[in-house]
Amino acid sequence: MYREFESHSLRFTKNSLDQNPFTVDFKAVRCPFCNHEDSKVTDSRFAAEVNAIRRRRECTQCMRRFTTFETVDLSLQVKKRDGTFEDFQQEKLINGMEAACRHTRISRDQVHAIAYKIKADLVAKAVREIRSQELGEIVLEHLLAADVIAYIRFACVYKRFKDIRELVETIQSIAPNEETAHVEEK
Repeated sequence: MYREFESHSLRFTKNSLDQNPFTVDFKAVRCPFCNHEDSKVTDSRFAAEVNAIRRRRECTQCMRRFTTFETVDLSLQVKKRDGTFEDFQQEKLINGMEAACRHTRISRDQVHAIAYKIKADLVAKAVREIRSQELGEIVLEHLLAADVIAYIRFACVYKRFKDIRELVETIQSIAPNEETAHVEEK
């Protein structure tokens, strides 16, 4: 299903039950300024950062311009530790990584790029369901490549260490990688 949304409010489309389920019936996009339903597209471009088509529109009534984004809605389910399912929320992934990356050399833009890459990889592989443990391991791989401290912080929450021994074992398991990285930098 496709969805089209304005920069300030979502406009979801609905497939009509009496039509072919593979056709898309778009609602008219209302002008955010005068609420008029008729607008014309003045420019369309692919927006890679949000995996969408960016459309510049001009209202035929008030002549003001606004931007809409058209994305493909591919739902991905995350199977939680307790067996329940939840829709994949990229924002939730970003929030968890931002907490781990705070005060490290990883910028917010890099966190967003990692989250986008993770989601894009899952969509490319046509994954419809993923266990939260698998998702956590994927995040850990990306964080280990970017910053060891962010990796340890994320691992502390994700792996739910029961005691200091488990934390030390995790640090020691990545220590050989860290020593090799320092030797290569020199």
